[in-house]
Amino acid sequence: MPLTRSLSDAVVVITGASSGIGTATAYALARRGADVVLAARSEPALAAVARRCRDLGARALVVPTDVTDPVAVEELAARAADEFGRIDGWVNNAAVSAVGLFDEIPVAEFRRVLEINLLGAAYGIRAALPWLSMSGGGVLVNNASVLAEVAMPYQSAYNATRHGIRGLADTVRQELRVTGRGNISICTVLPATIDTPFFRHAGNHTGRELVPPPPVYPPEMVAETIVRLLRRPRREAYAGGAARLIGLPWRLAPALAERVLGWYAHRTRFGPSGAADSTGNVLRAQARRDGGWHGRRRRLVRVTAAFGLAAAGTAVGTMAAMTRRSRVQRR
Repeated sequence: MPLTRSLSDAVVVITGASSGIGTATAYALARRGADVVLAARSEPALAAVARRCRDLGARALVVPTDVTDPVAVEELAARAADEFGRIDGWVNNAAVSAVGLFDEIPVAEFRRVLEINLLGAAYGIRAALPWLSMSGGGVLVNNASVLAEVAMPYQSAYNATRHGIRGLADTVRQELRVTGRGNISICTVLPATIDTPFFRHAGNHTGRELVPPPPVYPPEMVAETIVRLLRRPRREAYAGGAARLIGLPWRLAPALAERVLGWYAHRTRFGPSGAADSTGNVLRAQARRDGGWHGRRRRLVRVTAAFGLAAAGTAVGTMAAMTRRSRVQRR
């Protein structure tokens, strides 16, 4: 398997392709000469993305798909292979969220988040593996969010699915290796907060306006990370400096980081306005194309610096505690 793959004429399936990171990834691949297969619940939104991909010189196939239906996901893979002859890459990107306290999120929405985010990814992996194997090996990328490594309040179902996707990817990677199918790469991308419709589309059971916790990065940055993984696979990749900085203190001092991130999310997750109770796009598709959070990107440097200082402080504190413990043990 080559160290770096060419995306020219590659065939890549993208779920959740109708907006945000999925759309940005489709455009990034189209610019590099790849053929894209676009899947999501909203056919009109997918058609608009496909037109832009064709304008960029790519071939694009629209396959409306509910990723919670394993038969539909198998049909998505078959349609892609029938149209283009093979599948070289697959991006599991479809995701929704219901925001609120764990015991106040309706059970139907909690279940639906798990079905779309976690089972949808599992069905995607299952459908993709045979086709990736038949093409001589390929790359599957799961978009898992930095919340696959850390946790924040008010997103219990979403957090659970992100941690689940990371564990699922690790397990499948092990199984492929020990069964002699190491030519298939399973990658996980962990983005920070991204300027997509995610927060406007989320089910909201908080009574308050939802806003993304800064720093907020553009979806094109995640798309470029996914493209790099498709070209040169690696086990995991962060997208956005804040994602890496958030993960560091969680690994060094998880109890402290849990408290700090809980406080940070509680202070930054809500806007000044109230909001009516809403299921968002959890139970039905919505068509907004971007997040509209461009103004919050200006807080990038300040907040990233704060995370850096927190990570450094945590590291220093941890090393000091280990040094003290070592001295006590020597006595």
